[in-house]
This record gives sequence, C-alpha cells and structure tokens, in this order.
Amino acid sequence: MAYEIPVTQARAELADLINRVVYGGERVVVTRHGKPLVALVSAEDLERLDALDEPAEEQVISSVSRVHEAGSVPRDQQRFGIAAEHRRPGGS
Repeated sequence: MAYEIPVTQARAELADLINRVVYGGERVVVTRHGKPLVALVSAEDLERLDALDEPAEEQVISSVSRVHEAGSVPRDQQRFGIAAEHRRPGGS
C-alpha cells in the first residue's frame, strides 16, 4: 500500500518523502483534491516498470517486421494466397 499525501504537504516535506522512498522502500502517492496526481517511487521500481513495457514494444516491432516480409512476396503468390514455395536442396 502506498502512502498518500496532499500536494501542498508534499511540497513542504519533499526531502523527507524522498528519504522514505529511497531508504524505507515506501511508495508515495501525491494527491490533489483527494485524487492521485503523481507517485514517488525508487529508481529500482521505475526500472522494473520500464522492463514491463519492453515486451510490448518488441511485439510491435516484430509485427511490423512480419508485415514488411509479407509485402515482399511475389505478386502472383500474394494473389493466389501461396504462403511458401519449394526450394531445391542447396539453395537453388
């Protein structure tokens, strides 16, 4: 559970809040009018959050690569829906 604090109070206690996050392992949610505004998390927590985003980015890149590869198939193969072609051993 994160510690919540109003933005006006957080402004006055910023140094203490940073110490709580870094050394106490706490997460602090700064609120405005009772609604979450921002969160203070350790750099380690931020790295973990960033790592969670990476697979999604890699999936998009992979999908775009497959679309590009499909576009490079000869036109008659695309027209007839041929997904593969036979190649003789030795690459000919």
